[in-house]
Amino acid sequence: MELACLDLEGVLIPEIWIAFAEETGIEELKATTRDIPDYDVLMKQRLRILDQHGLTLPQIQDTISRLTPLAGAAEFLDWLRERFQVVILSDTFYEFAAPLMKQLGHPTLLCHKLEVDGAGRIVDYTLRQRDPKRQSVRAFQLLNYRVIAAGDSYNDTTMLTQAEAGILFKSPQNVIDEFPQFPAVHEYADLKKAFLKASERQLTL
Repeated sequence: MELACLDLEGVLIPEIWIAFAEETGIEELKATTRDIPDYDVLMKQRLRILDQHGLTLPQIQDTISRLTPLAGAAEFLDWLRERFQVVILSDTFYEFAAPLMKQLGHPTLLCHKLEVDGAGRIVDYTLRQRDPKRQSVRAFQLLNYRVIAAGDSYNDTTMLTQAEAGILFKSPQNVIDEFPQFPAVHEYADLKKAFLKASERQLTL
């Protein structure tokens, strides 16, 4: 039995923080796990910037309401779900992801939760667990699933390492260079081929 695990931002949807940074003009908010491997450090930086500028969750959600999945993402996800059980493992938040999950046909998503005060300020966040992507893959393996995983950033690499097969998708060159053990592809057509190659079953396009 095989299970496909995918990262979300940068793989199926745009990077939400980058989109919000572009709308607000705050360059520091463009930092992602492609740049800062330690997620806790990255999130504390983001919350500090939001607080400094008086920015709230509804403002971020307004930006998200105008986003759409990456070109070809919905079709790829449909293709993948015909051949594998699929779970999205993300370091985003349920408060961010809901509109985009609807556009993707509501795939199973495991992510985190924000803590928001009465004024809409994001005051903290609650991680589902430490190293959640790797731990999720490990849990699926304990259920006797063979896992093929794909992601783009530093925070995906423990998931890719834990999985029976890991694939880098649309990754920046620095991540590709640091993790040469994973095949790296940039188009959904090639990602399909990578999943088929990694599968122990004789699947076809």
